[in-house]
Amino acid sequence: MSSTTARRRVLKVPVDGVAEHRADLLAAEEPLEIRVNGEPLTVTMRTPGDDIDLAAGFLFTEGLLRQLDAVHEIRMCDDNVAAVTFKPGQEPVAGRVAANRNFITTSACGVCGKDSIEAIRVRSAFDVAADPVRVSPGMMAGLPARLRQAQRVFSRTGGLHAAGLFGPDGTLLALREDVGRHNAVDKVAGWALRNGRLPLAGHVLLVSGRASFELAQKAIMIGVPVLAAVSAPSSLAASLAEESGLTLVGFLRGTTMNVYAGEHRVATADAPVAASG
Repeated sequence: MSSTTARRRVLKVPVDGVAEHRADLLAAEEPLEIRVNGEPLTVTMRTPGDDIDLAAGFLFTEGLLRQLDAVHEIRMCDDNVAAVTFKPGQEPVAGRVAANRNFITTSACGVCGKDSIEAIRVRSAFDVAADPVRVSPGMMAGLPARLRQAQRVFSRTGGLHAAGLFGPDGTLLALREDVGRHNAVDKVAGWALRNGRLPLAGHVLLVSGRASFELAQKAIMIGVPVLAAVSAPSSLAASLAEESGLTLVGFLRGTTMNVYAGEHRVATADAPVAASG
């Protein structure tokens, strides 16, 4: 099995002092090919590890897989090939297969190269807007520290994104790391799918970077009502969140946060909302 890290000899150059060679630890990045019923579907650049979850999560959040019962088997053919076999009569959604076939996903962006927003929009089976969960700003403020403490590979390399799934009380239920933020979310999605936890009603999904359109879409696909990011969301992510009833939180750092959509879930007694005007 491929490692999540790789060693490389580097030249460390101080502003003042003597440069020296030393060993450095890097986050591994390798291609993962996902095959469906023996045919190549897509290649994603990812950090090795939790690849079965990644394949399952990718298929689900892309709308190719509706339920795990449709799958006969997901197995690793080798370190960098995940083979997914559907049961007879349970073929993946044809239109979505055509849209994704032979599409290379980089670790930086999960939707680069798609022709239009409509080509990447996937409709969820779950009604996120109807989720009644409410979260405390105090609880939310503590999530980034819990996420960082659980990032074992990041602590050694400084080069990975993370996605953490939390309960409404702030309990960390699952964490996945990857060079691609979309892969980290797909790994969480695959874990939830394979453990019979979907939809993830009442949960909070926290990502270590920014919140893009695709991450908002993936959260909605798995039924998460609250998506939070330590950095900024994109305008399209905010629009999708508002349209879908997703609570979108950005700049979750220290004791403050910005709520871009779904503020009714966050504005509670410990953070009263001042009247505008």
